[in-house]
Amino acid sequence: MLANCVGKLNYIWRIFATGLCFSIFGFGGVVLTLLVLPMQRLFESSVDKRKYQARLTVHYCFKAFVAMMHTLGVIHFSVEDKARFANLKGQLVLANHPSLIDVVVLISVIKDADCVVKAHLFKNLFMRGVIKSTGYISNQDPQELLAECQASLAAGNNLIIFPEGTRTQPNSGLKFKRGAANIVLRCKASVACVLITMQPSTLTKGTPWYRVAATRAHFMMKFTSVEFKNNNDLNDEPPSMQARYLTRQLQDYFSEELTRYERIKK
Repeated sequence: MLANCVGKLNYIWRIFATGLCFSIFGFGGVVLTLLVLPMQRLFESSVDKRKYQARLTVHYCFKAFVAMMHTLGVIHFSVEDKARFANLKGQLVLANHPSLIDVVVLISVIKDADCVVKAHLFKNLFMRGVIKSTGYISNQDPQELLAECQASLAAGNNLIIFPEGTRTQPNSGLKFKRGAANIVLRCKASVACVLITMQPSTLTKGTPWYRVAATRAHFMMKFTSVEFKNNNDLNDEPPSMQARYLTRQLQDYFSEELTRYERIKK
């Protein structure tokens, strides 16, 4: 009975702590938008340096947010190869997308991270100022997106892409879209693949933040154990066919890596 009471109290605490963390996250976005980032712009005339400073600020803010969630017992975070993440340069970072906070954790360990964000977030009260200051890329116009991704990688930024385009539906397999494959083919960038798991599942697509897992979730993030090889032998085929082939290849690759991780964990 005592164990049940402790478990229930822990569950209630995690609901409260999750709400607290996301409230602070939203408040922090407003503070960055209205105070911190405008102050930075006053002391730097170069647009590129402004973006770099803004991204570095977001990096440290996200690092603090992840540390807060871990310390308050909301989620246990485990990130392997932190030094490798910190030393990435000009890489296209591809990752699966099981939870709401995947991009937050990625940016918290990658100092100069660029990313593609959904167009509607440019209208979000809490995030639009941050997104515009960092120069994150909108997915609204596919052609413009490809050009901006190419320019970002050429500038030495690390570009974060989720090939699924949105969070994975719980209890379903990976379903990659062709956007990531098009960027790989168009930009000819060096690819770093990252595996993310959240056990038990929480902060998933369609699940409200307050519906926390029965037990404290464990967030794990690591580079894939096997390097991705683009075995594309369709160089004479139209780009659309090459993109379809590469999308299937990436989807199978990540599915196999997830299966391998689950097998090792058992």
